[in-house]
Order: sequence, then structure tokens, then C-alpha cells
Amino acid sequence: MKVILLQKITGIGDLDQVKEVADGYARNFLFPRHLAVPATQQALKGLQVQKTKKTKIETEDLEKQQSLAQKLDGLALEFKEKTSEKGQLYAAVTVTSVANDLKKRGLIIDKDQITMENIKEPGDYTAVVKLRHGLEAELSISVLSQ
Repeated sequence: MKVILLQKITGIGDLDQVKEVADGYARNFLFPRHLAVPATQQALKGLQVQKTKKTKIETEDLEKQQSLAQKLDGLALEFKEKTSEKGQLYAAVTVTSVANDLKKRGLIIDKDQITMENIKEPGDYTAVVKLRHGLEAELSISVLSQ
């Protein structure tokens, strides 16, 4: 019997795959546990429509992420912070500071996406923003003493 899997089943297949299984296995195990549905013509058409929608959504998301990466790549951020007599910053520039600055510019980035060390001295630094689909953008950060 052909079935469409509704979730990954070890040894059989992954989500949305059409597989041939024994009739008894399908009726007594897969169907009662809502792990699969019969692969009827209507179910196969529905699966195809669902895959098309999923592909379209993923393509749109990839385009948005690529556009965001282009906006971020090479962007220069400047922070003016107070320093002690020794040249140390009173408050470190952190990923939260960078995320807040980007938010003010209209670029919504979660602080977990930003990779950098806390900056405790004036100077020039870089930070990497990791986006979905394996995309990355590099920011340049300048910290000046006030």
C-alpha cells in the first residue's frame, strides 16, 4: 500500500515522502497513530500543492535574507563612549548595543545572530551577523572615546 508519511519514521522515510508499506502495517500502526495517510490521488495533489507553496515561501525568504545581507555587509557603526583615564570604556560595547543600533537604522537583527567579543577599549573592530540560509554579513565597528 502506498502512503504519505506525516512525519519522519526511522527505517521508512522522511516527512511528506510517498512510500510503499505492507497493508497491515499501514492500517494497524501508521494510520491509527497519525503517522501516515493513504496516497490517494487527492492526497498526492494536496502534497504537490503544499510542496509548491513551501518552495515559494523558502525562495521569498532567501531573497529577503540576501537583501538584508547586502544592506548589512560593510555597514559601519560608530559608538562614542566615555572612557577612564587608562583608556578603558566604562561600559563595554556588546552585541546588545550593536543590535539596538541596527534597530534604530530599521534593520531588525536578533542579538543571537551577532558574533563578536565585548569591546572594552576604543578602536576599530568587526562583527559577523549570521543570517538564515547560511548567509553572513560583516560589520565594521568604530568605538571612539568621548
